[in-house]
Amino acid sequence: MPAGNKIIKRVKIEEFLEQIRGYSKEQIECTNHTFFRLSEKQREIYTCEKLREYLFYEVPFLVGLQEKGNYAVFYRHEKNKFIRIIVNIDVRKVNIVTFYFIEQKQIPRI
Repeated sequence: MPAGNKIIKRVKIEEFLEQIRGYSKEQIECTNHTFFRLSEKQREIYTCEKLREYLFYEVPFLVGLQEKGNYAVFYRHEKNKFIRIIVNIDVRKVNIVTFYFIEQKQIPRI
């Protein structure tokens, strides 16, 4: 795992949700880096709006704080797949740094 991406602390899900819901949807932004792993076809399906919906309306099963200060947020996706969304929370906004699909064996034990 690259330096700074290691999860150093488990975060209470309720605390994370309360923090995220303190922002408006407009304050949650995607960066150029957010979608770099996706093909053009996947970019049509997984939009910034779709990721905002995860953050606002879905309940993660695990949230961890990374060494760099970003949050790794894990959601159930479909058919034994999971989605890991990396977010950076700032005073004024939330940046969705990146996201990717993982399998159960890739879920960290913290």
